[in-house]
Amino acid sequence: MKGFTKYLILLVAIICQVGCKQKKQISLKGEDPVVINEFIDFFPSLDLPVQFSDTIFSKLKNENDSLLISNKVFTQFVPDSVLSKVYGKNTKPKIYVLGKVIVPKAETYLFVKTLNNNKSAVFILAFDKQQQYISSLDALITDKQAATDQSVIMDRRYTITKKVLLKNSDGSLSEGNDVYVLNNDSKSFLLIMTEALDDKVTELINPIDTLLSKGKYAGDYSKDKMNLVSIRDSRKEGKISFFIHFEYNNGDCTGELKGEATMKTTNTAVYQVDGDPCRLSFIFSTSSVTLKELEGCGSRRALNCSFDGNFKKRKAIKMK
Repeated sequence: MKGFTKYLILLVAIICQVGCKQKKQISLKGEDPVVINEFIDFFPSLDLPVQFSDTIFSKLKNENDSLLISNKVFTQFVPDSVLSKVYGKNTKPKIYVLGKVIVPKAETYLFVKTLNNNKSAVFILAFDKQQQYISSLDALITDKQAATDQSVIMDRRYTITKKVLLKNSDGSLSEGNDVYVLNNDSKSFLLIMTEALDDKVTELINPIDTLLSKGKYAGDYSKDKMNLVSIRDSRKEGKISFFIHFEYNNGDCTGELKGEATMKTTNTAVYQVDGDPCRLSFIFSTSSVTLKELEGCGSRRALNCSFDGNFKKRKAIKMK
């Protein structure tokens, strides 16, 4: 019996040793082959909202080399053009892991920090739920201006804001923002809003403008250039795609929402998604749409206003 126990202990030791070898510590900084799930799993998870500022480049000598990604490993999963667009061809900056954000049953965002002697940048890389590369965004590129502070923020709606603060000569601050969302159909990050440093919105870009608009109520409804309800066809029967942006009281009251609504009657649709307390109704007529906030949309707008309102339908522009 003692002999059997001895062999049993030896067998368990061998199995444990083999298991330990199979669970070896993954490193991205060398030349060893890495598969995509190992590459993504190496990134630590980040809680939203997440923010990185240009101060992360202030201590270049204290970088953690365990978070280094070799150029060979990086370009195995990400096109060369992502880095060359910022650093130029034949330049290989150092690449470091920052973290990841996973959208349940959807895409994954990877945050990386890159730097060389002359320039530094933060990139956001998007991969689909099959872990295939979608697109990238150069979210923060440092400048040599002492008067500016830059940061990038991803909020709980996975909207990305590139922010610039300018310290004016009189001591005041000016703020500029570029707001992006990932568009899976076009496989790119779309700029949906720009705020210049003087805090005036210069342009509003409709992120669903390229979707089909053959439905009965499809089109753009507005009050002016900064108050828009855009309706497009959905891929799902009985639903519509929509994008809403409004601004009142000189920008003190703003709100934005993008998603799909379900047609409840011939002229009424309701936005309601599991996990989102916001409920919003769309009541259509031949020439307008009326929005009515049913409940819980405070996270999508300022506190002193609501989505309620009537928007007139724009005349469609006929292409020659």
